[in-house]
Amino acid sequence: MKKSMLVAAALLVWATGCSGPAGEGPGGKVPGKPTGPTDSKGNEVSAAAVNKFNAALDMMTAHDKAGDWNDAACTANAAAFVEAAKEQGDKTFGEALYNAGLASQRCKKDAEAKAFFKQVLDKDPKFHRARSQLALYAFAESGEKNFDQAISEMRQAAITDAQFKNVEALVNLGMLYIKRNNQTADSEGPTDLARAKKYIQSALAVDDGFMPAFNQLAILYMETANQKAGRDAKQKTATSGSKQKKVDSQALELAALVCSQAVRKNPKYAPVHNTAGMIQVELGNLNSAVGEFNNARTIDPTFYEAQMNYAAVNLQFRGFGQAEEAYRAALKMRPADYDAHLGLALALRGQIDDSNFDKKVAEAAAEIDAAKKAAPDRAETYYNEAILTQEYKAKAGGKGGEGELVNAKGLFGQFVQKAGSAAEFADAVKRSKDRIAEIDQIIDFNKQSDAQRKAAEADLKQKAAEAEAKDGAEGEAGDKGDKGAGAGDKKDAPKQ
Repeated sequence: MKKSMLVAAALLVWATGCSGPAGEGPGGKVPGKPTGPTDSKGNEVSAAAVNKFNAALDMMTAHDKAGDWNDAACTANAAAFVEAAKEQGDKTFGEALYNAGLASQRCKKDAEAKAFFKQVLDKDPKFHRARSQLALYAFAESGEKNFDQAISEMRQAAITDAQFKNVEALVNLGMLYIKRNNQTADSEGPTDLARAKKYIQSALAVDDGFMPAFNQLAILYMETANQKAGRDAKQKTATSGSKQKKVDSQALELAALVCSQAVRKNPKYAPVHNTAGMIQVELGNLNSAVGEFNNARTIDPTFYEAQMNYAAVNLQFRGFGQAEEAYRAALKMRPADYDAHLGLALALRGQIDDSNFDKKVAEAAAEIDAAKKAAPDRAETYYNEAILTQEYKAKAGGKGGEGELVNAKGLFGQFVQKAGSAAEFADAVKRSKDRIAEIDQIIDFNKQSDAQRKAAEADLKQKAAEAEAKDGAEGEAGDKGDKGAGAGDKKDAPKQ
């Protein structure tokens, strides 16, 4: 059975790490000096508080290594840090409360994490790590639109308060500049990308092993390459069917080199593998891209972007089973995700054969319904639902075939209406109109009586025979003409 290609559904997701902190683990460990350690404000921390803090930090480190975080573990670890803070009594112990927030973050208890970070910042307005975290949360809550406020807060954390010593804040500042990507010059640089490069390289100067800095630097070079190619640098996805100008391979090779250096330093940092996969997609090395995306999702099975990217590239290879497995993994993390539901529908459709026809058609239809519920106005859903209806439901046999063809025609019409004049849908709109005409012809043919069908078939055969006879006559005349032309050519040819 015919399997039509998807329309703008296999998304390669460009993760920039803005959904959480750029750092990799707990905050700084309080020095346990016998002479009396101090906190970030210079207050002396009691030995009992230090011991409780260190025990809580050991607990966090153990869970990080084992990868066994769950709600109970996060709650217990946050409570252990709170106990360390309480041990200080009325004195502030911001590090303990900050790490309680990080423990809550491990299980995506974002409301609790934000409360801890705010408590720290209220007690110590110069606690730059807490300010950085709250800036990221506010940016995410704005739908990643309030760039100016986020950059202002992150600049205060990274530059004013931390004096360029907080590598996480520096990298997050660079990430925000990359996302905003303004071309306006200021005292910090000619463009946002130039400013981003400055702060990311500052982070590497402080800590040349800080993996998020390598990752953002590679992303920065990708953005630079896209911008040189005239692409929309704010677009963070690429589609399998997009017709965009190829980016400069030299710039991409520089991004790939950064990833290679990062992997040599730490081969277990998943985001760098995901970014390396995106670079390989741009370079056209899809086999290498699949390998990198698989590395990323193997290292971190909860890495949504890596799962989606692995699935999308496998769809292009017709690796429908692998794509299905990855889309299902993504849906465990984001059950209402539009792209994952539609991608899964396509992966299921690609596996339909006579042995599983009814089951797979029903499963694919259910995933399309879920995608439609997640994003009712997305045009791609209607096109792919129309393909499933025309190519499979209408051909399943029975009296409902013609009704399904009518449904498919309606869905193609809805797609054309929703797609409008969008350039990325131009080819699919043309194909949809052709399919609508094809369906009309099929329906008209089916309405004919047996006698009419036989007459129409005879008429078609007669016309075909006449066309063939005409072609033969024209061919014979052409042969004679060619012979005459050849004789003339010989006569007129110069003597040698």
